[in-house]
Amino acid sequence: MSQAAAAMPDDAPAIDLRNLWWVAAALAVLVVAINADNPWLLNFVHVMSGVLWTGIDLFLGFVLGPILRRLPPPARCAMVLRLMPKTLFLLPTLSILTTTAGWFLASHLGFLDAPWPGFGWVVAALVIVTILTVQGLGVLLPANLLVYFELRKPQPDAARIGRLMRRYVYAVACQGAGQVAIIVVMARFATGL
Repeated sequence: MSQAAAAMPDDAPAIDLRNLWWVAAALAVLVVAINADNPWLLNFVHVMSGVLWTGIDLFLGFVLGPILRRLPPPARCAMVLRLMPKTLFLLPTLSILTTTAGWFLASHLGFLDAPWPGFGWVVAALVIVTILTVQGLGVLLPANLLVYFELRKPQPDAARIGRLMRRYVYAVACQGAGQVAIIVVMARFATGL
């Protein structure tokens, strides 16, 4: 029996699809904010979801990531098995809320019609959030799922987990840099283009 399999806790939570209810509720709030034509509500949804998305990403990447790397494999396995089901629904939802509310808010505030060079900040925001979203949904989410399902097997493949985690660590570092870059761009938006 491998070390990871021996470490797998019997009470490791499964992915709970009931979480889709609160995802639907969050998306409903977004739809209400867009249709209400209320800039304050749209700004609130954008800022709160953006703060949560950015804060959680930075915390996971720069605080929890280094701690996990230093934990013994059984503890690391237990942490991943408990963390993954929680972040599976949270981070994609926050990224969708942030970017969609941001787009509609930028349109409402006239940023999409800003003259150059101010429009360059709009382009920068679009490029950064596109990279963050594609990377989050296309690299981090699949890697998380693959590691999670591998760890739940009776005989996890440690080499496969190692390969997935190396790709994951690189993507998390890029995600953290992107989150810092988007903070710089958003600070520019907040003070005017």
